[in-house]
Amino acid sequence: MALTILFASLFALMLLRVPIAFSLALSSFAYILYAGMPPVLLFHNMVNGMDSFPLLSIPFFILAGALMNSAGITARIFGFARALVGWMHGGLGHVNIGASIIFAGMSGAAVADAGGLGAIEIKAMREAGYDDDFSVGITAASSTIGPIIPPSLPLVIFGVMASVSIGKLFVAGIVPGLLMAVALSAMVWWTSRKRHYPRDVDFRPSLIVSRFREAFLPLLTPVIIVGGIVTGAFTPTEAAIGAAAYALLLGSVVYRSLTLRKLMVISLETIETTAAIMMIVGAASVFAWILTANQIASHFAEFVLSFTDSRAVVLLLIMLVVLIVGLFMETIAAISILVPVLMPVAGQFGIDPVHLGIIVILNLMLGLLTPPVGMVLFVLSRVSKVPFEKCVAATLPFLVPLLGVLLLLTFIPAMTLWLPDLVYGK
Repeated sequence: MALTILFASLFALMLLRVPIAFSLALSSFAYILYAGMPPVLLFHNMVNGMDSFPLLSIPFFILAGALMNSAGITARIFGFARALVGWMHGGLGHVNIGASIIFAGMSGAAVADAGGLGAIEIKAMREAGYDDDFSVGITAASSTIGPIIPPSLPLVIFGVMASVSIGKLFVAGIVPGLLMAVALSAMVWWTSRKRHYPRDVDFRPSLIVSRFREAFLPLLTPVIIVGGIVTGAFTPTEAAIGAAAYALLLGSVVYRSLTLRKLMVISLETIETTAAIMMIVGAASVFAWILTANQIASHFAEFVLSFTDSRAVVLLLIMLVVLIVGLFMETIAAISILVPVLMPVAGQFGIDPVHLGIIVILNLMLGLLTPPVGMVLFVLSRVSKVPFEKCVAATLPFLVPLLGVLLLLTFIPAMTLWLPDLVYGK
């Protein structure tokens, strides 16, 4: 009965559009009261859930991305990507993807990518005569590369919850992120030939060199982050601090585009975003504790074992569960709740936790592109002034290549694991 109250109150609160952090906390509180437990357990488990050193990287990665946006560095990145791939058919579509790959190494969040680069990309594509549905669709789809290529806020949360090396997760995300980019580029090429979209610029090595020089210092950001983690020079948390300090140096000293007023606004935005994320982590930790205490993971594992002993079917079942949860729940909350349930199942079937982390995060990214949550779609609707319903329709075709990559990565683990095995050893 207590579990019925837990889930019924959670769904009721979500239907009432109560923020997910409060929905999780209030439903957990209702369970604790009904079970006759001390109310202080709610706060105790929330604090325990947030008391993790790697979580310190979150505000610094958020700050680094915000500084890059506000200092005008995203425009330099877009300019370099335009010179590099703008000569292909549907040039600005490829530029959109290329800019997202580069920006992924700075922000680690899909919403930051959509909000930061989205305004620049959609404006440029409109001026060049691209249809709104194509512009919005590729901008939304390419933004999901951000949480796969390191650094990645969702991978940090997964690493904390699953007790998996964040460094390995970061390295494991590189190949999948590039595969996503290749699949989306193929979709852009096919659509561009069908709609007769032009090449954006001529192929000019001199222009590429010129734009590279302008963007060289910002391009060092992902090198500093990934290179430092891989070489063991610093931890992911220290890498986040270094990235924020470097972005601050570029904006205030090198380019001098960051004023004190802008810095105050950025700091407040970072505090607000970090507080929201940590509230979700804390509330989800209580919810996950209740699931663990009631042996939900064991019951789920027993159900799966009674249903099938096929590793392929288990992977499909995991994908389906994560996809359904991702449709209705914010990414970080979904990770916090799903990890304690899925890890025992993955362990019994010999699924590598690093491999599981990548496919879970990629799966949840699809939830950002679909209603009713669809955070990326809400951001792009506001940025582009395109109705939310049209943003949904525009994004649907681009889900096809992303689903293709997800299936490929799910059933060929070596595509995800070979690089971390090469760097860290098996």
